[in-house]
Amino acid sequence: MKKKTIAVLGSTGSIGQSSLDIIKKVKEFKVELIAANKNYSKIIKQIQIFKPRFVIIYNEEVYLKIKEKYKKKNIIFLNNTSNIHKHIKKIDFTVSAIPGIAGLEPTIFFTKISKKILLANKEAIICGWHLIKKNSIKYKTELIPIDSEHFSIATLLKNYSKDQIEKIYITASGGPFLNLNINKFKNIKPKDAIKHPKWNMGKKISVDSATLMNKVLEITEALKLFPFSLKQYEIIIHPNSLIHAIIKLKNGTSLFLHHAPDMKIPIGNALLKNFNYRNFFPKKMNSYNKIQNLNFNSVNKKKFPAVNLIPEMNGRKSSPIIINAANEIFVDQFLNNNISFNDIVGYLKLVLKDKSYIKTSNLPGDSVKNIYTIDRWARIVALQIVKKKKKQC
Repeated sequence: MKKKTIAVLGSTGSIGQSSLDIIKKVKEFKVELIAANKNYSKIIKQIQIFKPRFVIIYNEEVYLKIKEKYKKKNIIFLNNTSNIHKHIKKIDFTVSAIPGIAGLEPTIFFTKISKKILLANKEAIICGWHLIKKNSIKYKTELIPIDSEHFSIATLLKNYSKDQIEKIYITASGGPFLNLNINKFKNIKPKDAIKHPKWNMGKKISVDSATLMNKVLEITEALKLFPFSLKQYEIIIHPNSLIHAIIKLKNGTSLFLHHAPDMKIPIGNALLKNFNYRNFFPKKMNSYNKIQNLNFNSVNKKKFPAVNLIPEMNGRKSSPIIINAANEIFVDQFLNNNISFNDIVGYLKLVLKDKSYIKTSNLPGDSVKNIYTIDRWARIVALQIVKKKKKQC
């Protein structure tokens, strides 16, 4: 049996590693390409285990170091995505999991050469969906969302038409501070914000989960993938992290998908027709083999003010690009102890008050160049806000 070829973009991140954990256990895939940034030891380990033909390393220093180490091996090393088309004409699967805006161009390009692309980069969808969608139609590429929420929505919608749907609920765990007194939020440290109670994720997305900014992004992502009206979407708190989306039908019934908080489940089901989680990860399956009591609550908007940004996030042409970029800056500043936890959303609101915001947010993000221009503006404004506030302290 001929093996299916697969590329894993963001191979050293949590989604990339989960994908490779599954691939390692089956014989039907050949890892053709991995792409990573700077995690030297993990890249080396993945090269040794999966023996990819192509390795993209975006960090210049790590790229040169690893390229030198494997100079006698039959591996093609690249420092960016731009020249990969000279080497690969078609690939069966691509896992798009490079975090942040950095994943935009690789996602757009691999949509051109992949039969199926598993989308885990919400920023690429939020900022450049029309470009990704356009390529998917032109090159007949199947787009499969693997974020747990959007995987659940896609699964639940399969047997229903748009006019049968009344509402779609996207669940949020509430993160590590769900039950913390709001008066103590000012004392939150980065080490506390990255300790998610249910999910094992990277630092940036863990902070987004703690502020609920990840849900603001996910609503926008859902509107691109499943274009219902904004009023049909709602976020609800579900601390169990076992239900990831709920579909309320007009016939009076509701549907939900239950699965353990493990990204291997949506990834495995996207990759394999007969994925058996119990066979792959029996210890984890045993932890979630019973349907327990399920809790759902409304979002406390005072505790999680990020959700108040949802109307603006989806109100102008390029608001998603601006808010996403500024949020990346503020989360990074928080992780480096330059601003407080509360400042992340507080400063985002200041970006929206900038004198050039309305003009910039109405610019069309209809090309990668324009998206980057708008993104750059937002980052500059965000850093100026941080600098100005530091001077005032």
